[in-house]
Amino acid sequence: MAIKQLTVFVPNRKGTIVSVTDILAKNNINIRALSIAETEDFGILRLIVNDEMAAEKVLEEQGYLIKVVDVVGVKIGDEPGKLTEALNVLDKADINVEYLYAFMARTEKHAYVVLRVENNEAAETALVNENFKLITEADINKL
Repeated sequence: MAIKQLTVFVPNRKGTIVSVTDILAKNNINIRALSIAETEDFGILRLIVNDEMAAEKVLEEQGYLIKVVDVVGVKIGDEPGKLTEALNVLDKADINVEYLYAFMARTEKHAYVVLRVENNEAAETALVNENFKLITEADINKL
């Protein structure tokens, strides 16, 4: 049930991000979530999009190095402590969270969180067993 995340390696210089977003926009690809981490020389752009295969194709055609990674998406209540509850589930299941980022969905009562963990299947099972709803590719496409 994992969702696909594009990891795009980009040089850390002016105009790089707008170049990526422009390519996606011109190909009718909608960004649903975005995270960027940088070093002095390069950035790591993480994207959840409505059409992962098309995004991968057009970005690779433009010379970008792309890696597709399976991540876990979880829907959590939009109130203090709900993220901690989800993270505690993974901690109790001895699952390491490598990174995470959140994005807003079209609802006032929930937030969507993307988690990169060492074992997607175990994380999904642990979260579902504690009544968390997972996000699917179909959910992403509805946003």
